[in-house]
Amino acid sequence: MNDRFFHFIWTVLGPIFRFLHPLEVSGLENLPAHGAMLCPNHSSLWDPILLAITTPIDYHLRIMAKEELFKIPLLGPIISRLGAFPVSRGNSDIHSVKTAIRAIRDGENLLIFPEGTRVDYPSQVRAKSGMAVIAVRTGAVMVPVFLDGKKRLFHRTRLIIGHPVTPVYTGRHGTAEEMQEIADEVLRRAYALGGVEL
Repeated sequence: MNDRFFHFIWTVLGPIFRFLHPLEVSGLENLPAHGAMLCPNHSSLWDPILLAITTPIDYHLRIMAKEELFKIPLLGPIISRLGAFPVSRGNSDIHSVKTAIRAIRDGENLLIFPEGTRVDYPSQVRAKSGMAVIAVRTGAVMVPVFLDGKKRLFHRTRLIIGHPVTPVYTGRHGTAEEMQEIADEVLRRAYALGGVEL
């Protein structure tokens, strides 16, 4: 991540984004200082931007984003310099998983969407178990986050940060079933913050 570039974007463009999409934020005190995975529901392209400008400027947040975004002229280089890295959805992307693990072990924080894609309504897709695997391999805590579904210009959006969740599993790395259960539970808690039941 290019800290100087990120600070410039956060300082200059942050207020503009907050003006376009006013935020009602609660739970910032629940953010661990480092080694955390932020796990929000995902319904809008605005979600990663709103989360990035909500966390402290020195929070060192890395974002796992779909690889198609990096192929868009101008946007790709910008989000790369802001700390985002690509993931190939639908495939076993070992490189992106290793990047995520390295980021957390280096003391950074990771934003990863449990659903793996934008959804129009809760329960449209199941949480991806890979996020739990990353948490278990790194010892990271998983922080459920809720964002209101509809993002309309100049209308207030709720952003609620929940209490960190420490994965519970058996053995050294847990079973595939346990990883899925952990991912499902974190997503359930994210929606529950906004009063939505899965």
